[in-house]
Amino acid sequence: MVAPTPYSLIATDLDGTLLRTDDTLSERSLAALARAGRAGARHLVVTGRPAPRVRPLLDDLGCTGLAVCGQGAQVYDAGTARLLWSVTLDRELAETALGKIEAEVGQVYAAVDQDGVDGLTLIEPGYLMPHPTLPALRVGRRDDLWCAPISKVLLRHHTLSDDELAATARSVVGSLATVTMSGPGTVELQPCGVTKATGLALAADHLGLSREQAVAFGDMPNDIPMFDWASYGVAMANAHPELKTVADEITLSNEDDGIAVVLERLFR
Repeated sequence: MVAPTPYSLIATDLDGTLLRTDDTLSERSLAALARAGRAGARHLVVTGRPAPRVRPLLDDLGCTGLAVCGQGAQVYDAGTARLLWSVTLDRELAETALGKIEAEVGQVYAAVDQDGVDGLTLIEPGYLMPHPTLPALRVGRRDDLWCAPISKVLLRHHTLSDDELAATARSVVGSLATVTMSGPGTVELQPCGVTKATGLALAADHLGLSREQAVAFGDMPNDIPMFDWASYGVAMANAHPELKTVADEITLSNEDDGIAVVLERLFR
């Protein structure tokens, strides 16, 4: 299927989508986003990364507008450096959810993203960051993860694949949390009912834009709600099979400027 006329809202994931594997943006992608901006389109980053881990990238983009962070748990205003909206994951519910998961699969290793524009990423012993370039603070024991309000929990298992861990988590967590898989080595628990779609809908409403005006780009199953919400969904060539199944179009990989290819066609 070929997308129709240009859109007023461009929603892009970061890791595996807009960013290359070295966490950089290509000149071609920047130029394509700038061209769309001159045509009147608004670009919104919609990412699993929490606001503190997104701020440097927003600076690189020259973004002074909104960004949806933390899998939809945060709507961040880059112009004022504050959160317009945020929701936290109840820490007792998070502990209960972890216990249910470990009762099924044995020990998992956990990390948390704290709430707020200056929140830290805390990792317990044994947890390995899937993105080693992202800053994190190692704590001495799991109880230390709950020292401040959190937006989500990140999970890893020493033998299970991400798909297996996510499937088991969904089967036992129920309404305690929403389970997502956002990248290699990244299974997450976030507040129940919170997804990229809920955060994107809030940001779009704030801007006076609708889902009919939105085109979304992503690469992982956590982008499925965003694709369901947007008028048109574009999966990267490197995307997870689940996302490709629901996409309207599959473009080139993040390494091959897949987003730029589509935007150059839409905003000639």
